[in-house]
Amino acid sequence: MFYYVKGELVMTDPQSAVVDCGGVGYKLTVSMNTLSHLTETGKKVCLYTHLSVREDAVELFGFYDTEELSAFRLLISVSGVGPKAAMAILSFLSPEKFAVAVSSGDTKTLAKAQGIGAKTAARIVLELKDKVSAVATADGEEDVGVTDLGGIRDDALEALMVLGYQRQAAQKALAGCKGDTLEELMRAALKKIGSKM
Repeated sequence: MFYYVKGELVMTDPQSAVVDCGGVGYKLTVSMNTLSHLTETGKKVCLYTHLSVREDAVELFGFYDTEELSAFRLLISVSGVGPKAAMAILSFLSPEKFAVAVSSGDTKTLAKAQGIGAKTAARIVLELKDKVSAVATADGEEDVGVTDLGGIRDDALEALMVLGYQRQAAQKALAGCKGDTLEELMRAALKKIGSKM
């Protein structure tokens, strides 16, 4: 229903932000990651949104960038993971670190988020790794360079697909990017994607 909310930041608290859009104040539930970018009230902000409608509540979630929004939507698609748990993970991990944890099967890191146990972390890895595989085979083509990506680049490719990017787009983003660690490589690829939008 809403893709983003753009307006003046009126106030923040540890779990939410209020944005004034044409005289209407929208209260959005946000992660600590997004909150860290919302430093000054009175400034113009743009938050990407997800509207959650349940029997007992209607809640608008706000995200500083589309990568975090994609990560949130992936998380709530996992059985037993609701919006609250998804926000707890995204408050603890950046979208890049979340994608790296899922693609490398790092359940211990995911389980460090508040309210996330070992079983939930294992379910997240299991279900989202399957989605990465589905994305990888969806185009049905052998892409040039897949076989020689290897190691860190292969992990970065999977991590970008966890964030919702198609295989070809992820490969183009990684082409020419440099980094000594998986996180550096991811950051460079996401910066490259962002500059083309």
